[in-house]
Amino acid sequence: MKKFEPKRVLIEHDALNYKLAQELEKKFKDTGIPIDYIESHNRVRAEKEMNPIELFNWNKETLVIGVKKTLNFKSCQPSADYRLVTSTSCPAKCEYCYLAKNLGSAAYLRIYVNLKEILKAVKKHIRKGRGEIITFEASSSSDPVAVEHLTGSLAKIIKYFAKQDRGRLRVVTKFSNVDSLLDIKHNNHTRFRFSLNSSYVIKNFEHLTSTLDERITAASKIQQAGYPLGFILAPLMIYDGWQEDYLDLLTELKARLVNPAASNLTFELIMHRFSTRSKNLIENRFPNTKLKLDKEKYHHKGFGKYVYPPQQAEELKEYLTKKINEFFPQAEVEYFT
Repeated sequence: MKKFEPKRVLIEHDALNYKLAQELEKKFKDTGIPIDYIESHNRVRAEKEMNPIELFNWNKETLVIGVKKTLNFKSCQPSADYRLVTSTSCPAKCEYCYLAKNLGSAAYLRIYVNLKEILKAVKKHIRKGRGEIITFEASSSSDPVAVEHLTGSLAKIIKYFAKQDRGRLRVVTKFSNVDSLLDIKHNNHTRFRFSLNSSYVIKNFEHLTSTLDERITAASKIQQAGYPLGFILAPLMIYDGWQEDYLDLLTELKARLVNPAASNLTFELIMHRFSTRSKNLIENRFPNTKLKLDKEKYHHKGFGKYVYPPQQAEELKEYLTKKINEFFPQAEVEYFT
């Protein structure tokens, strides 16, 4: 797919003290993309009043270059011990996106240029583990692969973790531009997981992402490069024909992976969920959405979240777990939530 290029760029003044910001400033000036300068990446506003659809589109076309000032990492269970944030938001327009919901009107894409400072904080958090293996999730607030062609940051992070005896990196992506990462000496310390779904879900809800074909091709490349590999099937959805569609997905995945019998394959299963706030945002941004958001037909899980009722959730879990075990008997299903 075509790599992301912004329609406008906003650069935090302090970011220009870093080489990456200077390089990006020059790149965008040379290509004629408009640049403005701002005081803070956390205080960005569109130049005029917009309705929710216009504002969402404006956000997704905007790149903000800033400095990550909060270096005390938050927990990231069940995926990892800590969140490792080098960017916020992403160029995709997935209708169900939990991140877009959490960011609200601030869903613009941010990249942080003070990578050395962020990695120093990683070292401090590894030391807190007192000899235990500490894992870091690079995709808790973004999709770093989506902006790797601009930043090169993920490659540097992978190289950093390759040298850490007690640190491990985890990356999730819906994007396929992984070629620049294939020749890195990663020392098996970075696990890539590709977010996959049925053709119905990708077509209807995962706009501006790589196709299923592109993602599986990229996953095969990553496996061939020796990285530990996993898959996140999310959000799992129940609709007419869902069993057949997920069966088709697993069939294609097994047929095209370099080594479908690898003993270190992992799967994470996450069912569709929403909150009252996300329902309102989704319906404002995507008024013709096909997402099912009827709270009366879902189970209130607490903390404002709605998920499938227990019987349907168990059906999803049993079906997917059984099929994964059939197709990938050496793989581990890490969790269902």
